[in-house]
Parts: sequence; structure tokens; C-alpha cells
Amino acid sequence: MAALRDIECFALVARHRSFSRAAAALGLSQPAVSQAIARLERELGLRLFERTSREVTPTTGGAALLPHAEAVLAQAAAFAAEAARLAVPAPQAIRLAYAPVAGGFAARVARRLAGRKPGLDLELVPAGWRAATDELTRGRAAAALMSAPFPPGFASAARFHVPLTHLALPAADPLSTASALSLDRAGRLLLPRGVAVPDGARLAPEAVDDPAAALDLVAAGRARCRCPSCWWTPCAGRTSASSP
Repeated sequence: MAALRDIECFALVARHRSFSRAAAALGLSQPAVSQAIARLERELGLRLFERTSREVTPTTGGAALLPHAEAVLAQAAAFAAEAARLAVPAPQAIRLAYAPVAGGFAARVARRLAGRKPGLDLELVPAGWRAATDELTRGRAAAALMSAPFPPGFASAARFHVPLTHLALPAADPLSTASALSLDRAGRLLLPRGVAVPDGARLAPEAVDDPAAALDLVAAGRARCRCPSCWWTPCAGRTSASSP
């Protein structure tokens, strides 16, 4: 089996039609390149170049072997590149569970981490209180953005407040045209799980973990939902008004 360096010398001499230029490209001396070609010719039993005082040209056999030599060198370069890639540990994925009510905040966290740690693999997982607790307990999530009370046994690093400024109503609700509502007029309320119950509020029996499901319940006339403005987008069956 011919040595890869000898094959590289052959390909560069054939490409440059010069031992000296091939030697310069390889960072070798001209005698070293000449010895590599002689060694390769002995091993193959084939003359590769015709040499004159002014020119070096591949023989018929050398010209036929040149594409194969270049293919071998390309494969060797691909092998080295893939080995280098595999030698660098892949970035560990960070799984962040977040309550849908904090979706906007989770997006900002993701953007900031991407700016500080390019290439970081951050997986955002929407999860209600129970699902987020399960993600943490099983070790599937490194952290969670969730509503209080926090599950026992986990440290909390920061606390933030998400204002619930809108009330989602069925589109045909008599209050849907109001610009502002008080809780005593709101009726049965759906609230995100873990959110403190405002004084005077009447709660619907369902617990809210998923914004889409909550708004579907609103559209079905089951309840009204106090929510952050980021939850609400106008669509058939529901509308919103500001709530105190």
C-alpha cells in the first residue's frame, strides 16, 4: 500500500508539472519529493513521469492514475475533518420547561442565552405546573419557569411577576365590548395553575395549564379567563377586555 504522503507528492508534481513547485507547496525539499516519487514508482512498478531538463509530464500510466490519487487524497481529507469534528464533544442540550403564561419571558431567556453562548442547544418545553414538576423530578429538565408554589426540594434562582391584564370572553358575551371590567362582573374565572386567587373572584372548576385549551373553554362558554396580553389573539369565538 502506497504511503499517503507519496501519493500527495505524485499528485502535486503532476498538477504543477514541477518537482520544485510541488516541494514548495508541501513544505518539503526537492530531493525529498524526488525520493517519494521514486519510492512510489518502485512500489507500483510503473514509471509516473517523463523528465527533461525543462519539463516534467505524467506518463500515460501517471495520467491515468492521477484522478484516483486525487480521490484518495480527498477521502483522506474528509476522514481527517470528520475525525476532528468527532473529537470535539457535542454541546450538551439544555432542556428548559416553562409555564405557557411565561412564554414571552422564556423566549427572551432563549435569545439572551443564544447571544452569550453561540451554538448552545436550548430546548424549550411548554409545560404546566404538574408537567414542569415532573420534568424536574425525573431530571429531564435542567430548570423550569413556573408559577408558585414551587415544588419542594428545588432551589429557586429568581422570581418575576407576569401581570394578568386581560380577560378572555366568548365573542357573543354581553361584556365583550367593555373596555374595562371589575372582578365582580367577571363571573367564573379560569386562572393559570398556581396563580394567587384575587379577592372576590369566583373560580371555574377547571385548572389552566395550557393557553389554547383555556381559550377553547372560553369560546365554548364554560368560563372567562384572566390572562396576560400575550395569550390573547383575536379569533373566532373569543374576544378580550382589559381587567383590573
